[in-house]
Amino acid sequence: MNLIRRTRLYQEIHEQPQIIQSLLSESQDAIKTLANEIQSRHIQHVFVAARGTSDNAGRYAKYLLGAHNHLDVSLATPSLFTIYQQPPNLKDSLVMGISQSGKSPDIVSVLKEGQRQGALTAALTNYPASDLGQSANIVIDLQAGEEVSLAATKTYTSQLTNIALLSTQLSFTNEYQHQLEKLPDQVNELIKNENHVEKLAERYRYMAHCAVIGRGFNYATAFEFSLKLKELTYTIAEPYSSADFLHGPVALIDRGFPIFIIAPSGAMVPRMRALVEKVHNRQAEVILLSDQKELLSKVNQKIPLPIGIPEWLSPITTILPAQMFAMYLAHTRELNVDNPRGLNKVTETW
Repeated sequence: MNLIRRTRLYQEIHEQPQIIQSLLSESQDAIKTLANEIQSRHIQHVFVAARGTSDNAGRYAKYLLGAHNHLDVSLATPSLFTIYQQPPNLKDSLVMGISQSGKSPDIVSVLKEGQRQGALTAALTNYPASDLGQSANIVIDLQAGEEVSLAATKTYTSQLTNIALLSTQLSFTNEYQHQLEKLPDQVNELIKNENHVEKLAERYRYMAHCAVIGRGFNYATAFEFSLKLKELTYTIAEPYSSADFLHGPVALIDRGFPIFIIAPSGAMVPRMRALVEKVHNRQAEVILLSDQKELLSKVNQKIPLPIGIPEWLSPITTILPAQMFAMYLAHTRELNVDNPRGLNKVTETW
């Protein structure tokens, strides 16, 4: 335990409650400016360019800006810009680049093309002076502080929080603001449950493959959790929505197959309950992340979530125990959690 506490990954995971608190208490003018521009230009389409963890933040934006703000959000295909040189029509769109470093040339190229076509461009980055920041009309600073560990943690929750702030600024609804204000305490509650997550991770020391299931707002969490398992523990972890999983991949399930299911309170609970029952009947090893007592009672392995978190904010909280689980599993396997093999902090792709 003492050794893991010395790692940058451990420290950066534990910095997240304070970063989220700071973002909520000192909201940036850039977010207000971007919201005003979206409204004044009557923008209906958002085009998100991102890679890796940031791409999962884009998945969250797709659900949140769609559900709360009625915006049509799509994820970019950067190779259309850099390799095929056949970019889509971006006129009357918001082109948003999301990148921790702001250095990847393919993401930068999407924003530059957006500017060339006269679109509104925005960047969410930890480095406002980066190439991405300089290619944007409006820059939202993640304000996460330097992230040294190769696996992104605090920059991801900062991305999600800033997207939530933008959505709230666009919504004209005080209820969303009040729900946001409770978020730091709920995140702290998850940190306090760390010992349970550590002990649970020890059970899966020899896990070679698994599936990770989420749907709706937590479709993003399924992808980000599986990414953390891959890059930190070298586990073959496949992410799915519960609907996609039933269209074929459910055939993977046999006795003892590990399947992580993310099922916080919200509209998706009935679907996730049906999935839990289906895979449980096939003798899968279900590891459930939920705040639903009735649902938690159906499985042996579980990570309880704080009660009272609205579904639209739950991806900011569900990913924390997922990050801790991947970290502790890697530590149990005696892997270097700060420097996973074959990875660089800044990955430049074209």
